[in-house]
Amino acid sequence: MKSPSTRIALACAMAFASLAHAQNAQQTPAPQYPALPSETPAEFNAPTVGFNYTKRSVMIPMRDGTRLNTVIIVPKGAQNAPILLTRTPYDASSLTSHAESSDLESILSGYDNAADVIVQGGYIRVVQDVRGKYGSEGDYVMNRPLSGPLNPTPVDHSTDTYDTIDWLVKNILETNGRVGIIGISYDGFLPLMALVNPHPALKAAVPMNPMVDGWMGDDWFHHGAFRQINLSYIMEQVVTRGNTAKWYTSNYDDYDMYMRAGSAGALARQRGLEQSGFWRKLVQHPSYDSFWQQQAMDKILAKQPVTVPTLLVHSLWDAEDIYGPVAVYKAIKPNDKNNLVHLSLGPWNHGGAIGDGSSLGAIKFGSDTALYWRQAVLRPFLDRNLKGNEATPDIPTVTAFETGTNQWRNLGAWPSASKPVALRLAAGQKAVLGAAADARAYDEYVSDPSKPVPFRQRPIPPYGYDEAKGQSWPRWMVDDQREASGRTDVAVFVSDVLSAPVKISGEPVANLVASTSGTDSDWVVKLIDVYPDQVGSNPGMGGYQLMISGDIFRGRYREGYDKPKPLAANKPLSYRFGLPTANHVFLPGHRIMVQVQSSWFPLYDRNPQTWVENIFNAKPEDYKKATQRIYHSSFIELPVMETPRP
Repeated sequence: MKSPSTRIALACAMAFASLAHAQNAQQTPAPQYPALPSETPAEFNAPTVGFNYTKRSVMIPMRDGTRLNTVIIVPKGAQNAPILLTRTPYDASSLTSHAESSDLESILSGYDNAADVIVQGGYIRVVQDVRGKYGSEGDYVMNRPLSGPLNPTPVDHSTDTYDTIDWLVKNILETNGRVGIIGISYDGFLPLMALVNPHPALKAAVPMNPMVDGWMGDDWFHHGAFRQINLSYIMEQVVTRGNTAKWYTSNYDDYDMYMRAGSAGALARQRGLEQSGFWRKLVQHPSYDSFWQQQAMDKILAKQPVTVPTLLVHSLWDAEDIYGPVAVYKAIKPNDKNNLVHLSLGPWNHGGAIGDGSSLGAIKFGSDTALYWRQAVLRPFLDRNLKGNEATPDIPTVTAFETGTNQWRNLGAWPSASKPVALRLAAGQKAVLGAAADARAYDEYVSDPSKPVPFRQRPIPPYGYDEAKGQSWPRWMVDDQREASGRTDVAVFVSDVLSAPVKISGEPVANLVASTSGTDSDWVVKLIDVYPDQVGSNPGMGGYQLMISGDIFRGRYREGYDKPKPLAANKPLSYRFGLPTANHVFLPGHRIMVQVQSSWFPLYDRNPQTWVENIFNAKPEDYKKATQRIYHSSFIELPVMETPRP
């Protein structure tokens, strides 16, 4: 064994040797090789000979110095042309590059462009990344609130739109100085923001399927029940600037994935969502407090003068924002002194107005309803207001597709004149129009959170729009509802076969009298058109159960959306809540059905059915079975019209 002094000497020798080697390496010149110049140019300028457009990207400065990435596409030969603007968190570059093509319509054909109308109208197309997303500078905040209590900065989507329009009309030489703003979903929320203190050059707004009130009935909650199916969207949208973080699947059936996670809060934590400021806000604000109320665009716009021609676009089977367009119309139409506000209702899914509107799932409409709408409604609306062409007739105040008869109707108001008629949920599983109520009788089922009612037939594919990957989410609302009507935990009430048509036009309203053996409960109500047992022209539709309108209500908000309270166990209580707008004719030979259940999974998070302060934090032991009773004094208030026109 070496002595300590020997070990020290050896260590010093090794250190000196290492230092000497390093010094020699520094003194040895690097080997010289022949130069081989890069074959990549410092900057490539692509020739555009034969293109029918020019495209460029610019960084437009906002009033606070933040610059927003903006793609400007000018049709070849354009002069005195109006501008059609879309602002987006979904990547302006991608939305203007759907194809690698020299043809303008080809590069625009896809989300979020009504490409045929844009090209036919000769519009200058402008698409801009909102602050904090993709090519734009600044900080991203989901549905960034207006400057005020929820936003201490002087900038918001209203000011950013104003500053953008101001720059565009001053710097695009080919424009006539008139600007329209159009967009779908989040891109539809942004035209609503543009209506707050609008720029004088803003001459038209087309909010399509806009996000309006994230708590009442659009993306995040419906009447207090959390739409956990949107967890994947939340993660991909808010945790990176360029949506590079992706939600992953862990099960073939989404039902299994959500069940095994437990609560929505537990799944969010498993996926790292607690790192997101927006997710933390959702968890902190499960009720309809000032955080949500101050952001609701229908409430905001109700306080604004109506100065910009506006066309609100609503889809009757919108799986994401079925609340917003009609809510805004009802809020701002009373302030419309010059008939500037218009509403269109079509038989589409979310964003379906820019695609093929001939069918939705198994339901066929007899014509391309979306093409008709773009040519007969959208195009003349834009031409009249953006080209200043007074000779172009104004569009009707309301254009509404009537499902069932599959006819377009031009109306002077929405809803048009109708009278409320009670559809009673009666004994013998009967739904009866105008029947007398039996306040004591009821139907009963057991709701078990360990076996929640699926919102569609299993296996449930992941949320998404890629049909090639089996993502059929956009059409789930027209799925056949027979899967649910056969379950013992769903109460079903059905009418006799109709001998005459029944038309509803407006908002059905659920009036439930129900009890639960628990201390909290969800109530799902679905209004359904049951097809004849046999349909000779289309045998596959025999007995089909088509949901016309349906929604969920979280029982704890029975006394006020901002006042969650436990429910009194085993006591009949009243619940009243609106269902989404419908414009439908139940035809002779059909029947009207109502389904009532206490879960809609995994579309919405499970209610534990025992009181907890915040369901996001519910623990496994909180979830309990409950006996649910639907009393026969319950009814659906239908907005019934006179016998529909042929």
